[in-house]
Amino acid sequence: MSFYINNTNPNRPGPIGNNGLNGICEKVLIETTKVFDACVSQSTETGIILPVTGFNPANPALPLTYISAQNTIGQNATISDLVIDRIDSTPNYANVSMNVTIPVTVTYRDANGVLGTASSTITVAKSVVLFVPQPSLSPVNITAQATFASTIGSYTAENTFTVTGCIQILIKVTAVVDLLVPSFGYPVVPPCQQAQQNSACQALADLPLYPTATISNNFNR
Repeated sequence: MSFYINNTNPNRPGPIGNNGLNGICEKVLIETTKVFDACVSQSTETGIILPVTGFNPANPALPLTYISAQNTIGQNATISDLVIDRIDSTPNYANVSMNVTIPVTVTYRDANGVLGTASSTITVAKSVVLFVPQPSLSPVNITAQATFASTIGSYTAENTFTVTGCIQILIKVTAVVDLLVPSFGYPVVPPCQQAQQNSACQALADLPLYPTATISNNFNR
């Protein structure tokens, strides 16, 4: 059993239904990342120069035959040279300019037919108009997520490929905030499997999953 398998308990994630107000029992203050604005761009770029390092396996036999390239899984794009230039006529909006650097993994086959990979980066200049809140104690952040995919390219110089690929960049304006939201309370978490009660587990049998508290608005010193 899980939240979604053979589980009909109403205190579980899922569609709200016709009346979303039924079951709301409290206002909850949570710390979360709020997204104030976001945009995504996608373009096909030609003539991308990819100097490569970190050959795996090392010392491949030249020349290399290009196979593909993609953004390196597990490594995030980074932002540099960020400039937020507010628009005088609409102060909550700004021209946001930056360089986005994308880690890339190139796959190739060497002159002996051995498959290998190497590392590179792509730096893209972006300038977009976004809603940017006014300064506050909680700092506003500009973040970028990027993907890259290419199957067209060639080995054009020592340790260098020239490729054509698709670049997609998601830019967000965010801040860590305390947000007051309506809540249905804690979920009822179903067991993964029925466990036998024994002396080792008995001490935990009646322990709730989440803390509870009774709140009084009549606190007096």
